[in-house]
Amino acid sequence: MAGKGDKASGRFYGNVMAKTSPFEFIQQVRRETAKVTWPTRNETAVTTLMVFIMVALASVFFAVVDMVLQFGVKYLLGAGG
Repeated sequence: MAGKGDKASGRFYGNVMAKTSPFEFIQQVRRETAKVTWPTRNETAVTTLMVFIMVALASVFFAVVDMVLQFGVKYLLGAGG
């Protein structure tokens, strides 16, 4: 049932979680970290490259939009030539 916590572990009481010692917390973090599926070197490289490409495309897009808006404002205000 939502909001009741994990009764099987006994770590929750009502809606309040039991306090955990720092040592136990570190152990829990290590156990959870061991469960993580880390990306391969190739996946990391491809994802990084994709991010750089998207940043470059976004930069070009916003530069073009900025130039169009700049032209429009100058035209409307009569300051452009």
